[in-house]
Amino acid sequence: MTDHAPRPQRLQVLFQDAHLVVVDKPPGLLSVQPPRGQRGGEKDVEQVLRILGIEAAPVHRLDRETSGVLLCARDASTREQLMALFKGRAIRKRYLAIVQGSPRADSGVWNFPIRDLGAHAEVSPAGQPAETRWRILERAGVVVLMDLDLVTGRHNQARLHAAHAGMPIAGETKYALRRDARLRHKRCALHAASLELTLPWESEPRIFEAPLPEDMQRLLEKARHAGPARS
Repeated sequence: MTDHAPRPQRLQVLFQDAHLVVVDKPPGLLSVQPPRGQRGGEKDVEQVLRILGIEAAPVHRLDRETSGVLLCARDASTREQLMALFKGRAIRKRYLAIVQGSPRADSGVWNFPIRDLGAHAEVSPAGQPAETRWRILERAGVVVLMDLDLVTGRHNQARLHAAHAGMPIAGETKYALRRDARLRHKRCALHAASLELTLPWESEPRIFEAPLPEDMQRLLEKARHAGPARS
């Protein structure tokens, strides 16, 4: 197995009711199957849930390498309603990322427009508006732990914005060169930490959260012991 495709860990169910199942997707597990002709026989979230005796399908996607909160609907009507919330930006998406570099400010906003090219994306004046609000939670040697609030939900937004700002996420190989890594990691160190939304059948908002996974905790500990970058 390559160093950027970690072995899938156990999928955790965070919440479930008659309509919805919320899981903590581990890194290395597919959210959904790729198009026919590109499938390699790997299991996806829906198949793993079925093994656990739960029938539900993902409403949105996380990259294979990305861990964290994923919503799954138990029926088509629920799926359509939840997809409409994503489309209408009625869901607040927060990520945690271990980013290479040390910005002077403790918070800021990235407003780089993103053009979706299918398999990947790029920052381009011809792209759609994209906004990421970032805040530093910890400075650890050559990396920082960032809280990323994705106001929009463009393709690979967090990964692309961080790389374009000159602070690629640790383990990033899609939008950054491996040889330039300040601290290596087996996958893109990006975690979908929480989703905040009001479910269509409820009146009060809910927040679904997933803790920072063990591999990112270990990476932070490694960075703390490595100390600051040499000048």
